[in-house]
Amino acid sequence: MNRTLSQNTQPPCPPVPKHLAVLLLAGGLLGLTGCSDGSASSKPSPTPTTASPSARPTVATDSAAVIAAYTRSWEARTEAYSKASVAGTNVKKTTTLRALFDIETDLMTMRKAGQVTTGKPVIHPKVTKVAPGKIRTATVTDCVDTTNWTLIDKASKKAVPLPTTRLIKYVSTATLEKWGKTWMVTKFTAQDQSC
Repeated sequence: MNRTLSQNTQPPCPPVPKHLAVLLLAGGLLGLTGCSDGSASSKPSPTPTTASPSARPTVATDSAAVIAAYTRSWEARTEAYSKASVAGTNVKKTTTLRALFDIETDLMTMRKAGQVTTGKPVIHPKVTKVAPGKIRTATVTDCVDTTNWTLIDKASKKAVPLPTTRLIKYVSTATLEKWGKTWMVTKFTAQDQSC
């Protein structure tokens, strides 16, 4: 798990799956599953990709495609978490490698706990890097607002009790790779930082 809890100032977290806490941090539910004293408040400082004038259209095109792919991945993930299953969603068409593994692990744990999500997160993604190579890569920095995305008990429809010190808006980064003509989210990294 990427988060470090202060044992002197934090209340214990409710039982939330290990990968779920990390992925939900990266995916938008940090405000629901993370524990934090909320002391970090600085905003990310994205560094735009620089390119020569002749390369600018490609960078702009890549950036637009990266944001579109990232957004589709969010939509698919939100749908999957709302029913604790990737069935009937586009998760496997938008997310792969470590990110997909974490999502699948979280969903399995949510099913066992009888939990799903309701509502939707609000994302504010920005492309901070597009790198050339045999497989092109991109980095997205996001400020995720989980105010209206809630973890609930599937049977009772009641919200799962969570610490009041959790971050509700936080910084998240994602790595994407271009596979053929398609950008895929390969990794989410949660930041213990509010935005």
